Amino acid sequence: MLVFEGGRLIDPTRGIDDELDIVIEADRVSRVGRGVAPAQTGEGVKRFDLRGYWVVPGFIDLHVHLREPGYEYKETVASGLKAAAAGGFTAVCPMPNTRPVNDCSAITAMMVARGRECGGTRLYPVGAITVGSRGEQLTEMADLQKTGAVAVSDDGTCVMNAAVMRRAMEYASTFGLPVIQHCQDHALTEGAQMHEGEIATRLGLTGWPRVAEEVIVARDLLLAELTGARYHVAHVSSSGTIGMIREAKARGVRVSAEVTPHHLMFTHDALTSYDTVYKVNPPLREETDRQALREALRDGVIDCIATDHAPHSAIEKDCEFAVASFGMIGLEQALPTALQLVREGVLSRLRMVEALSTAPARIIGAAGGTLVEGAPADLTVIDPRMRWTMAPNHLHSLSTNTPWLGKEVQGAVKMTVVNGQVVYER
Repeated sequence: MLVFEGGRLIDPTRGIDDELDIVIEADRVSRVGRGVAPAQTGEGVKRFDLRGYWVVPGFIDLHVHLREPGYEYKETVASGLKAAAAGGFTAVCPMPNTRPVNDCSAITAMMVARGRECGGTRLYPVGAITVGSRGEQLTEMADLQKTGAVAVSDDGTCVMNAAVMRRAMEYASTFGLPVIQHCQDHALTEGAQMHEGEIATRLGLTGWPRVAEEVIVARDLLLAELTGARYHVAHVSSSGTIGMIREAKARGVRVSAEVTPHHLMFTHDALTSYDTVYKVNPPLREETDRQALREALRDGVIDCIATDHAPHSAIEKDCEFAVASFGMIGLEQALPTALQLVREGVLSRLRMVEALSTAPARIIGAAGGTLVEGAPADLTVIDPRMRWTMAPNHLHSLSTNTPWLGKEVQGAVKMTVVNGQVVYER
Protein backbone atom coordinates (compact mmCIF):
# COMPACT_ATOMS: atom_id res chain seq x y z
CA MET A 1 0.00 0.00 0.00
CA LEU A 2 1.23 3.48 -0.91
CA VAL A 3 -0.17 6.43 1.03
CA PHE A 4 0.31 9.96 -0.32
CA GLU A 5 -0.63 12.62 2.20
CA GLY A 6 -1.12 16.37 1.86
CA GLY A 7 -0.22 16.79 -1.79
CA ARG A 8 -2.12 19.05 -4.20
CA LEU A 9 -4.13 16.63 -6.37
CA ILE A 10 -4.74 17.97 -9.88
CA ASP A 11 -7.17 15.81 -11.87
CA PRO A 12 -8.79 17.38 -14.96
CA THR A 13 -11.34 14.58 -15.35
CA ARG A 14 -13.11 15.84 -12.22
CA GLY A 15 -11.89 19.42 -12.16
CA ILE A 16 -10.02 18.78 -8.90
CA ASP A 17 -7.20 21.09 -7.79
CA ASP A 18 -7.06 20.63 -4.03
CA GLU A 19 -4.98 19.20 -1.20
CA LEU A 20 -6.15 15.61 -0.82
CA ASP A 21 -4.80 12.25 0.31
CA ILE A 22 -4.44 9.32 -2.10
CA VAL A 23 -4.21 5.65 -1.17
CA ILE A 24 -2.94 3.06 -3.64
CA GLU A 25 -3.51 -0.64 -3.08
CA ALA A 26 -1.94 -3.14 -5.48
CA ASP A 27 -2.17 -1.54 -8.94
CA ARG A 28 -5.22 0.70 -8.35
CA VAL A 29 -6.19 3.97 -6.74
CA SER A 30 -8.35 2.85 -3.82
CA ARG A 31 -9.19 6.06 -1.92
CA VAL A 32 -9.05 9.78 -2.65
CA GLY A 33 -10.09 12.56 -0.28
CA ARG A 34 -9.39 14.37 2.96
CA GLY A 35 -8.57 12.13 5.90
CA VAL A 36 -8.81 8.89 3.91
CA ALA A 37 -5.22 7.88 4.69
CA PRO A 38 -5.25 4.84 7.00
CA ALA A 39 -3.67 5.15 10.42
CA GLN A 40 -1.82 1.84 10.30
CA THR A 41 1.89 1.67 9.68
CA GLY A 42 4.33 -1.17 9.32
CA GLU A 43 5.37 -3.68 6.72
CA GLY A 44 3.65 -3.27 3.38
CA VAL A 45 2.66 0.36 3.99
CA LYS A 46 4.75 3.22 2.57
CA ARG A 47 3.76 6.75 3.51
CA PHE A 48 4.82 9.91 1.71
CA ASP A 49 4.37 13.43 3.06
CA LEU A 50 3.74 15.44 -0.12
CA ARG A 51 2.87 18.82 1.33
CA GLY A 52 4.10 21.41 -1.18
CA TYR A 53 4.07 18.94 -4.07
CA TRP A 54 1.56 18.29 -6.86
CA VAL A 55 0.12 14.83 -7.52
CA VAL A 56 -1.20 14.33 -11.05
CA PRO A 57 -2.23 11.48 -13.37
CA GLY A 58 0.87 10.04 -15.01
CA PHE A 59 2.02 11.83 -18.16
CA ILE A 60 1.55 10.06 -21.52
CA ASP A 61 3.70 10.96 -24.53
CA LEU A 62 2.12 10.19 -27.90
CA HIS A 63 5.29 10.84 -29.88
CA VAL A 64 8.76 9.54 -29.01
CA HIS A 65 11.63 7.92 -30.88
CA LEU A 66 13.33 5.19 -28.86
CA ARG A 67 15.53 4.20 -31.86
CA GLU A 68 15.50 0.46 -31.06
CA PRO A 69 15.74 -1.60 -33.21
CA GLY A 70 18.49 -0.33 -35.47
CA TYR A 71 19.87 2.84 -33.89
CA GLU A 72 20.75 1.72 -30.38
CA TYR A 73 23.77 4.03 -30.23
CA LYS A 74 21.31 6.96 -30.04
CA GLU A 75 18.77 5.43 -27.64
CA THR A 76 17.50 2.04 -26.53
CA VAL A 77 14.14 1.00 -25.15
CA ALA A 78 15.79 0.68 -21.73
CA SER A 79 17.41 4.13 -21.74
CA GLY A 80 14.35 5.73 -23.30
CA LEU A 81 12.00 4.31 -20.68
CA LYS A 82 14.35 5.47 -17.90
CA ALA A 83 14.34 8.97 -19.39
CA ALA A 84 10.55 8.82 -19.64
CA ALA A 85 10.16 7.83 -15.99
CA ALA A 86 12.54 10.62 -14.94
CA GLY A 87 10.39 13.03 -16.95
CA GLY A 88 7.19 11.90 -15.21
CA PHE A 89 5.87 9.84 -18.13
CA THR A 90 4.06 6.65 -17.17
CA ALA A 91 3.49 5.69 -20.82
CA VAL A 92 5.13 6.53 -24.16
CA CYS A 93 4.29 5.78 -27.79
CA PRO A 94 7.43 5.06 -29.87
CA MET A 95 7.13 5.89 -33.54
CA PRO A 96 7.80 3.19 -36.16
CA ASN A 97 10.73 4.76 -38.05
CA THR A 98 13.23 2.28 -36.64
CA ARG A 99 15.44 -0.03 -38.69
CA PRO A 100 13.67 -2.18 -39.72
CA VAL A 101 10.48 -0.13 -39.70
CA ASN A 102 7.82 -1.32 -37.26
CA ASP A 103 5.50 -2.43 -40.06
CA CYS A 104 4.66 -5.98 -38.97
CA SER A 105 3.47 -7.81 -35.87
CA ALA A 106 6.86 -9.44 -35.26
CA ILE A 107 8.57 -6.08 -34.68
CA THR A 108 5.64 -4.73 -32.67
CA ALA A 109 5.75 -7.84 -30.47
CA MET A 110 9.50 -7.44 -29.99
CA MET A 111 9.06 -3.82 -28.86
CA VAL A 112 6.28 -4.76 -26.45
CA ALA A 113 8.42 -7.57 -25.04
CA ARG A 114 11.42 -5.24 -24.62
CA GLY A 115 9.21 -2.77 -22.80
CA ARG A 116 7.98 -5.42 -20.38
CA GLU A 117 11.49 -6.72 -19.89
CA CYS A 118 12.77 -3.25 -18.98
CA GLY A 119 9.82 -2.48 -16.72
CA GLY A 120 8.83 0.95 -15.49
CA THR A 121 7.11 3.26 -17.97
CA ARG A 122 4.53 1.54 -20.19
CA LEU A 123 5.35 1.20 -23.89
CA TYR A 124 2.56 1.54 -26.45
CA PRO A 125 3.99 1.08 -29.98
CA VAL A 126 2.78 3.00 -33.01
CA GLY A 127 2.81 0.80 -36.12
CA ALA A 128 3.56 1.98 -39.64
CA ILE A 129 0.79 2.96 -42.06
CA THR A 130 2.59 1.54 -45.08
CA VAL A 131 5.15 -1.23 -45.55
CA GLY A 132 8.60 0.20 -44.97
CA SER A 133 6.94 3.63 -44.59
CA ARG A 134 7.32 3.92 -48.36
CA GLY A 135 3.78 5.24 -48.87
CA GLU A 136 2.67 2.45 -51.18
CA GLN A 137 1.29 -0.77 -49.66
CA LEU A 138 -0.77 -0.70 -46.45
CA THR A 139 0.44 -2.69 -43.46
CA GLU A 140 -1.65 -5.39 -41.80
CA MET A 141 -3.13 -3.04 -39.24
CA ALA A 142 -5.26 -5.75 -37.66
CA ASP A 143 -2.14 -7.74 -36.80
CA LEU A 144 -0.35 -4.63 -35.54
CA GLN A 145 -3.23 -3.82 -33.21
CA LYS A 146 -3.53 -7.39 -31.91
CA THR A 147 0.15 -7.33 -31.03
CA GLY A 148 -0.07 -4.03 -29.14
CA ALA A 149 -0.05 -1.07 -31.56
CA VAL A 150 -2.28 1.80 -30.40
CA ALA A 151 -2.10 3.90 -33.59
CA VAL A 152 -0.51 3.96 -37.05
CA SER A 153 1.86 6.50 -38.58
CA ASP A 154 4.65 6.82 -41.13
CA ASP A 155 6.22 9.50 -38.96
CA GLY A 156 9.39 10.90 -40.46
CA THR A 157 7.79 10.72 -43.88
CA CYS A 158 4.41 11.91 -45.10
CA VAL A 159 1.89 9.68 -46.83
CA MET A 160 1.90 11.71 -50.03
CA ASN A 161 -0.52 9.67 -52.12
CA ALA A 162 -4.09 10.76 -51.36
CA ALA A 163 -5.58 7.44 -52.49
CA VAL A 164 -3.25 5.52 -50.16
CA MET A 165 -4.14 7.85 -47.30
CA ARG A 166 -7.84 7.39 -47.93
CA ARG A 167 -7.49 3.61 -47.88
CA ALA A 168 -5.36 3.83 -44.73
CA MET A 169 -8.05 5.86 -42.97
CA GLU A 170 -10.78 3.45 -44.04
CA TYR A 171 -8.76 0.42 -42.92
CA ALA A 172 -7.71 1.97 -39.59
CA SER A 173 -11.32 2.99 -38.88
CA THR A 174 -12.31 -0.67 -38.95
CA PHE A 175 -10.25 -1.19 -35.81
CA GLY A 176 -10.67 2.25 -34.23
CA LEU A 177 -6.98 3.06 -34.70
CA PRO A 178 -5.98 6.73 -34.86
CA VAL A 179 -4.02 7.68 -37.99
CA ILE A 180 -1.13 9.98 -37.07
CA GLN A 181 0.17 12.01 -39.98
CA HIS A 182 3.57 13.66 -40.40
CA CYS A 183 2.32 16.61 -42.45
CA GLN A 184 5.04 17.57 -44.91
CA ASP A 185 4.77 17.90 -48.67
CA HIS A 186 8.24 16.63 -49.54
CA ALA A 187 8.23 18.32 -52.96
CA LEU A 188 7.93 21.68 -51.18
CA THR A 189 10.72 20.97 -48.68
CA GLU A 190 13.43 19.40 -50.82
CA GLY A 191 16.75 20.50 -49.36
CA ALA A 192 15.04 22.68 -46.74
CA GLN A 193 16.95 23.34 -43.52
CA MET A 194 14.77 25.75 -41.54
CA HIS A 195 11.64 27.90 -41.71
CA GLU A 196 11.29 29.90 -44.91
CA GLY A 197 11.66 33.55 -43.97
CA GLU A 198 13.96 36.48 -43.46
CA ILE A 199 16.42 34.61 -41.24
CA ALA A 200 16.80 31.69 -43.67
CA THR A 201 17.57 34.19 -46.43
CA ARG A 202 20.11 35.98 -44.28
CA LEU A 203 21.80 32.70 -43.28
CA GLY A 204 21.80 31.37 -46.83
CA LEU A 205 19.77 28.28 -45.90
CA THR A 206 17.00 26.71 -47.97
CA GLY A 207 13.62 27.60 -46.50
CA TRP A 208 10.76 25.33 -45.41
CA PRO A 209 7.40 27.08 -46.05
CA ARG A 210 4.38 26.79 -43.78
CA VAL A 211 2.29 25.67 -46.74
CA ALA A 212 4.25 22.40 -46.88
CA GLU A 213 2.45 21.45 -43.64
CA GLU A 214 -0.84 23.17 -44.35
CA VAL A 215 -1.52 21.62 -47.75
CA ILE A 216 -1.31 18.10 -46.29
CA VAL A 217 -3.47 19.01 -43.30
CA ALA A 218 -6.12 20.47 -45.60
CA ARG A 219 -6.19 17.36 -47.78
CA ASP A 220 -6.25 14.96 -44.86
CA LEU A 221 -9.02 16.76 -43.01
CA LEU A 222 -11.22 16.33 -46.08
CA LEU A 223 -10.31 12.64 -46.22
CA ALA A 224 -10.99 12.22 -42.50
CA GLU A 225 -14.40 13.84 -42.94
CA LEU A 226 -15.12 11.53 -45.87
CA THR A 227 -14.04 8.34 -44.09
CA GLY A 228 -15.00 9.15 -40.51
CA ALA A 229 -11.48 8.21 -39.42
CA ARG A 230 -9.76 9.30 -36.23
CA TYR A 231 -7.06 11.62 -37.56
CA HIS A 232 -4.22 13.06 -35.48
CA VAL A 233 -1.92 15.86 -36.64
CA ALA A 234 1.61 15.37 -35.34
CA HIS A 235 3.83 18.26 -34.17
CA VAL A 236 1.78 21.22 -35.42
CA SER A 237 4.04 24.17 -36.23
CA SER A 238 2.00 26.58 -38.37
CA SER A 239 -0.65 29.13 -37.43
CA GLY A 240 -2.48 28.25 -40.65
CA THR A 241 -2.82 24.63 -39.56
CA ILE A 242 -4.53 25.72 -36.35
CA GLY A 243 -7.30 27.53 -38.22
CA MET A 244 -8.08 24.45 -40.31
CA ILE A 245 -8.15 22.16 -37.27
CA ARG A 246 -10.46 24.55 -35.41
CA GLU A 247 -12.89 24.66 -38.34
CA ALA A 248 -12.78 20.88 -38.83
CA LYS A 249 -13.55 20.26 -35.16
CA ALA A 250 -16.51 22.62 -35.42
CA ARG A 251 -17.79 20.51 -38.35
CA GLY A 252 -17.50 17.32 -36.28
CA VAL A 253 -14.41 15.89 -37.96
CA ARG A 254 -12.68 13.43 -35.61
CA VAL A 255 -9.38 15.28 -35.51
CA SER A 256 -6.88 15.79 -32.70
CA ALA A 257 -3.49 17.47 -32.63
CA GLU A 258 -0.28 17.77 -30.66
CA VAL A 259 2.40 20.42 -30.21
CA THR A 260 5.97 19.98 -28.99
CA PRO A 261 7.54 21.87 -26.08
CA HIS A 262 10.21 23.31 -28.38
CA HIS A 263 7.66 24.81 -30.77
CA LEU A 264 6.00 26.43 -27.76
CA MET A 265 9.26 27.94 -26.52
CA PHE A 266 11.52 28.81 -29.47
CA THR A 267 11.36 30.49 -32.88
CA HIS A 268 13.58 30.53 -35.96
CA ASP A 269 15.55 33.34 -34.31
CA ALA A 270 17.34 30.61 -32.33
CA LEU A 271 19.12 29.47 -35.50
CA THR A 272 20.95 32.73 -36.17
CA SER A 273 24.14 31.16 -34.73
CA TYR A 274 23.76 28.02 -36.89
CA ASP A 275 23.31 25.95 -33.70
CA THR A 276 22.19 22.52 -34.95
CA VAL A 277 20.44 21.70 -31.66
CA TYR A 278 17.58 23.90 -32.91
CA LYS A 279 17.33 22.08 -36.25
CA VAL A 280 14.05 20.18 -35.98
CA ASN A 281 11.30 18.78 -38.19
CA PRO A 282 8.99 20.62 -38.65
CA PRO A 283 11.15 23.71 -38.22
CA LEU A 284 10.87 26.38 -35.56
CA ARG A 285 8.82 29.16 -37.10
CA GLU A 286 8.03 32.79 -36.30
CA GLU A 287 6.77 34.50 -33.16
CA THR A 288 3.26 34.76 -34.62
CA ASP A 289 3.22 30.97 -35.02
CA ARG A 290 4.55 30.40 -31.50
CA GLN A 291 1.87 32.62 -29.99
CA ALA A 292 -0.84 30.94 -32.09
CA LEU A 293 0.34 27.51 -30.89
CA ARG A 294 0.20 28.63 -27.27
CA GLU A 295 -3.30 30.04 -27.66
CA ALA A 296 -4.52 26.90 -29.47
CA LEU A 297 -3.11 24.68 -26.72
CA ARG A 298 -4.76 26.81 -24.05
CA ASP A 299 -8.10 26.72 -25.86
CA GLY A 300 -7.98 22.98 -26.61
CA VAL A 301 -7.85 23.32 -30.40
CA ILE A 302 -4.49 21.58 -29.98
CA ASP A 303 -5.29 18.72 -27.64
CA CYS A 304 -1.98 17.76 -26.11
CA ILE A 305 1.74 18.22 -25.66
CA ALA A 306 3.98 15.54 -27.18
CA THR A 307 7.76 15.74 -26.97
CA ASP A 308 8.80 14.26 -30.34
CA HIS A 309 11.80 13.00 -28.31
CA ALA A 310 14.43 12.55 -31.05
CA PRO A 311 17.81 11.44 -29.70
CA HIS A 312 20.91 11.88 -31.88
CA SER A 313 24.57 11.32 -31.15
CA ALA A 314 27.26 13.97 -31.52
CA ILE A 315 28.06 12.47 -34.93
CA GLU A 316 24.70 13.65 -36.28
CA LYS A 317 24.57 17.01 -34.48
CA ASP A 318 28.11 18.36 -34.08
CA CYS A 319 28.63 18.87 -37.78
CA GLU A 320 27.90 21.20 -40.68
CA PHE A 321 24.34 22.55 -40.44
CA ALA A 322 23.25 21.25 -43.84
CA VAL A 323 24.08 17.63 -42.98
CA ALA A 324 23.00 17.68 -39.32
CA SER A 325 20.02 15.51 -38.35
CA PHE A 326 16.67 17.01 -37.41
CA GLY A 327 15.38 16.71 -33.85
CA MET A 328 16.01 17.21 -30.15
CA ILE A 329 15.36 15.17 -27.02
CA GLY A 330 12.40 16.16 -24.86
CA LEU A 331 11.29 13.56 -22.31
CA GLU A 332 13.19 15.06 -19.37
CA GLN A 333 12.65 18.66 -20.50
CA ALA A 334 8.85 18.62 -20.96
CA LEU A 335 7.79 19.30 -17.38
CA PRO A 336 9.95 22.42 -16.79
CA THR A 337 8.69 23.80 -20.11
CA ALA A 338 5.04 23.12 -19.23
CA LEU A 339 5.47 24.69 -15.80
CA GLN A 340 6.95 27.79 -17.40
CA LEU A 341 3.75 28.10 -19.46
CA VAL A 342 1.76 27.90 -16.21
CA ARG A 343 3.90 30.59 -14.57
CA GLU A 344 3.48 32.81 -17.64
CA GLY A 345 -0.31 32.42 -17.45
CA VAL A 346 -0.58 30.60 -20.78
CA LEU A 347 -1.97 27.43 -19.17
CA SER A 348 -3.82 26.74 -15.95
CA ARG A 349 -2.58 23.87 -13.79
CA LEU A 350 -5.58 21.78 -14.83
CA ARG A 351 -5.04 22.46 -18.54
CA MET A 352 -1.34 21.61 -18.27
CA VAL A 353 -2.12 18.23 -16.73
CA GLU A 354 -4.88 17.60 -19.27
CA ALA A 355 -2.46 18.30 -22.13
CA LEU A 356 0.21 15.98 -20.73
CA SER A 357 -1.98 13.17 -19.44
CA THR A 358 -5.76 13.13 -19.85
CA ALA A 359 -5.93 14.16 -23.52
CA PRO A 360 -3.21 11.72 -24.72
CA ALA A 361 -4.95 8.87 -22.88
CA ARG A 362 -8.22 9.75 -24.62
CA ILE A 363 -6.64 9.98 -28.08
CA ILE A 364 -5.13 6.47 -28.01
CA GLY A 365 -7.85 4.95 -25.83
CA ALA A 366 -5.40 4.00 -23.07
CA ALA A 367 -6.17 3.51 -19.41
CA GLY A 368 -4.94 6.40 -17.30
CA GLY A 369 -5.23 10.16 -17.44
CA THR A 370 -7.21 10.21 -14.19
CA LEU A 371 -6.79 9.42 -10.50
CA VAL A 372 -10.42 8.57 -9.81
CA GLU A 373 -10.96 5.69 -7.39
CA GLY A 374 -10.47 2.41 -9.24
CA ALA A 375 -8.19 3.93 -11.90
CA PRO A 376 -4.79 2.42 -12.68
CA ALA A 377 -2.19 3.61 -10.16
CA ASP A 378 -0.14 5.62 -12.67
CA LEU A 379 0.80 9.00 -11.25
CA THR A 380 3.45 11.70 -11.24
CA VAL A 381 4.56 13.75 -8.23
CA ILE A 382 5.85 17.23 -9.12
CA ASP A 383 8.02 19.68 -7.21
CA PRO A 384 6.96 22.96 -8.90
CA ARG A 385 9.51 25.10 -7.07
CA MET A 386 12.76 23.19 -7.42
CA ARG A 387 15.45 24.90 -9.49
CA TRP A 388 18.14 22.79 -11.09
CA THR A 389 20.67 22.98 -13.89
CA MET A 390 20.30 20.40 -16.63
CA ALA A 391 23.67 18.68 -17.04
CA PRO A 392 24.61 15.57 -19.06
CA ASN A 393 25.03 13.50 -15.88
CA HIS A 394 21.44 14.39 -14.90
CA LEU A 395 19.98 12.94 -18.08
CA HIS A 396 18.97 9.31 -18.50
CA SER A 397 18.81 9.42 -22.29
CA LEU A 398 21.87 8.22 -24.22
CA SER A 399 21.82 11.49 -26.17
CA THR A 400 22.16 15.08 -25.03
CA ASN A 401 20.88 17.09 -28.02
CA THR A 402 18.81 19.64 -26.11
CA PRO A 403 19.05 23.45 -25.92
CA TRP A 404 18.36 23.25 -22.17
CA LEU A 405 21.77 21.72 -21.45
CA GLY A 406 23.67 23.84 -18.95
CA LYS A 407 20.65 26.06 -18.24
CA GLU A 408 18.75 26.44 -14.99
CA VAL A 409 15.12 25.32 -15.08
CA GLN A 410 12.34 25.36 -12.52
CA GLY A 411 10.20 22.33 -11.75
CA ALA A 412 11.17 18.70 -11.33
CA VAL A 413 9.64 15.26 -11.12
CA LYS A 414 9.91 14.00 -7.55
CA MET A 415 8.39 10.58 -8.19
CA THR A 416 6.83 8.48 -10.94
CA VAL A 417 4.52 5.58 -10.11
CA VAL A 418 3.46 2.99 -12.69
CA ASN A 419 1.03 0.20 -11.91
CA GLY A 420 1.34 0.92 -8.19
CA GLN A 421 5.15 0.68 -8.22
CA VAL A 422 7.60 3.55 -7.72
CA VAL A 423 9.70 3.47 -10.91
CA TYR A 424 11.53 6.76 -10.37
CA GLU A 425 12.27 8.85 -7.28
CA ARG A 426 14.40 11.97 -7.28
